[in-house]
Amino acid sequence: MSGLFITVEGVEGAGKSTALAHLERLLQQREAVVICTREPGGTELGEGLRELLLSDDHGEVAPLSELLMMFAARAQHLHEVIEPALTRGETVLCDRFTDASFAYQGAGRGLGEDPVAALETLTQGSLRPDLVILLDLPPKQGIERARGRGDLDRFEREELEFFERVRSAYLTRARSEPDRYRTIDASLEKSAVLDQLSDCVRDFYRMRGEDCG
Repeated sequence: MSGLFITVEGVEGAGKSTALAHLERLLQQREAVVICTREPGGTELGEGLRELLLSDDHGEVAPLSELLMMFAARAQHLHEVIEPALTRGETVLCDRFTDASFAYQGAGRGLGEDPVAALETLTQGSLRPDLVILLDLPPKQGIERARGRGDLDRFEREELEFFERVRSAYLTRARSEPDRYRTIDASLEKSAVLDQLSDCVRDFYRMRGEDCG
């Protein structure tokens, strides 16, 4: 039996941590065994690469170097965590996945889709998330939220135009596969966002022909 692979995407300040905690509760209510993980990270190697990617301590990082580190972390993540959990029939709930590489490195850094798509095929084969939840909000609002949390990492300090490109890429991908992507208005109050997430999970299981609960 194959498990379910659900990812949560969005620009900085979109509320992914709150959304992931809510989604985990909803999925567990359906008696799913849920593995919560994140990218870059999820493994010892991946967390080490995450520290390198988010830090300013190593000077300017070339966009291609950034992309390759993301996929190095992802390859280990798939091997060590994601694929074994799916084989066991568990539900993997992941904070970011390859859509983030298309958005951040492909669009944000200007590398384009082709190198990201090539690495996606090399690293993942045919594996894609069953459901991608995009928490969408204007980047300016997201940056203000991120700044309110305290110190900013290397990505969070990018210019507004960078995040506009990231958001545009996310929305384009969501429109390209409406059956697999769900876009949530993350600019609303917390309660309204959580209600949208609950509806999203119910609709997802309804489309799969399962009891909505």
